[in-house]
Amino acid sequence: MLKHLLEYDFKSKFKVLIIFYALATFFALLTRIFFSFENSLVLYIIAQVCSGVTISMVFNILINNIMRMWARFRTNFYGDESYLTHTLPVSKTTHYLSKFICASVSFLVSFAFIGVALFVAYYSEENIQIIKSLILPLAQTYDSSIGGLIIVLLLILYLEFFNILQCGFTGIILGHRMQSGKVGFSVLYGFIVYSASQTAVLVAMFIVALFNNDAMNLFVTNEMVDIGILKFFIIFAIIIYTLISVVLCFINIKLFKKGVNVD
Repeated sequence: MLKHLLEYDFKSKFKVLIIFYALATFFALLTRIFFSFENSLVLYIIAQVCSGVTISMVFNILINNIMRMWARFRTNFYGDESYLTHTLPVSKTTHYLSKFICASVSFLVSFAFIGVALFVAYYSEENIQIIKSLILPLAQTYDSSIGGLIIVLLLILYLEFFNILQCGFTGIILGHRMQSGKVGFSVLYGFIVYSASQTAVLVAMFIVALFNNDAMNLFVTNEMVDIGILKFFIIFAIIIYTLISVVLCFINIKLFKKGVNVD
């Protein structure tokens, strides 16, 4: 049954996202085409407009990924569709896992499309050299390659977005236990859970720092600390974010199993 739920969720999610993917790719192509005309002020202005739209589509992809998952979660389990959803012979665990997996895949696909759009719009040897010049000092500071640093930063960004998404799910579940003002309480609870997750990351890092004087310097000074310590904390942050995602998944499933108040 999970397979059928995933097919249903994927179709609903990507039928909207694919529009933004197509628009981002289309305007990325226009950006590259118009920027290729170097001696025309009018075409240069059009290229700048297309470039702005491309960046706008990139942000729309990221925002819609989260907003549509929240909207679909609420509609499926607490809106008009919920009357059908809760009559299906499917456990609440399976329902939630479908949303969890769908979100994981859609973020990966979206990141890939964003990468393609940015590559199409802005790739050139000159831009590559500019990016390298900006990232290389940071990569050298962390004793890492440029590619490795980019992958780590993208992974942290991915986990951060996924954490925001799941905190929203928690907020929706808790908010819809209220008798009134469910949307408002959903936002409030979601913000509280997100703040708690960020605090948990900082607390975990601080606890580790208590046992290492060099690590504690990150909290008590603004001086450059040992590269090994910085790399450790980056890896540690990735692990903590991953654990928080898993823990939130189990918490949400447990809360979800306690019952649903349908509007």
